[in-house]
Amino acid sequence: MNRKGFTAALIVATVAGIVLGIYPQLDLDLAGLFFDPKTNLFTLSGSSWQQPARDAAYWLITALAAPAVFAILGKLILPYRRMLITSRAALFLLLTLAIGPGILANLILKEHWGRSRPIDVTEFGGTDRFTPWWDPRGVCPSNCSLVAGEPSGAFWTLAPAALAPPQWQPLAFSAALVFGGAVGLLRTGAGSHFFSDVVFAGVLMFLVVWMLHGLIYRWRPTRLADKTIEHSLARAGKALRGGFTALGRRFGGHADERPQRAARPD
Repeated sequence: MNRKGFTAALIVATVAGIVLGIYPQLDLDLAGLFFDPKTNLFTLSGSSWQQPARDAAYWLITALAAPAVFAILGKLILPYRRMLITSRAALFLLLTLAIGPGILANLILKEHWGRSRPIDVTEFGGTDRFTPWWDPRGVCPSNCSLVAGEPSGAFWTLAPAALAPPQWQPLAFSAALVFGGAVGLLRTGAGSHFFSDVVFAGVLMFLVVWMLHGLIYRWRPTRLADKTIEHSLARAGKALRGGFTALGRRFGGHADERPQRAARPD
């Protein structure tokens, strides 16, 4: 997570944006490599291993995110126990996952950038018109093509790669990029995304990871300490326990108890 990586991501985004902006036909040509006009189907759309491969990718991403989820939930439930992983790592992993694939990719871009998927455009037997990556005025109503959703989740693995020991980071980043590219190839081969959808998903996820890593780990004005985050989580956990205890006392059946009067003498 240094300036070289940031510069490389901007170069990739600039070159891809210019080339695919000037020559949008390239997106169609690359998608056409996986299209069979005889069957009117994309090569991987009916393959028996496509869904198992997608499931495997999903579970790998889940396994990488699970320690962060368990660490934060565990601290909220048991405020006095040590966290499963460091608090900064847990916060970093969950924020990058929520902001990157969650909010930016799926909630904002895919719901508002009306680019139709390859399988839906007229060039591949569909009914929608093709739009280049820069044009949000397509006819897709929701869950559209730009950016690629599942590859966004796969490229999110750049976040755990950024937390690897320095000597392992080149291998970890390479593995994350290969994983994201493989998932992107799988979705492109099934007619679900164009090449540009995958490229910009990778660039977007890298920039999200780079930015949040800087805010949490590198940049002094915003850099957080593990103790600060852990104490905040512990206070939140204690407040939650106190709230649940108060609710339990209020609705636990004690409302009908009334003080008894002293018995009258005979």
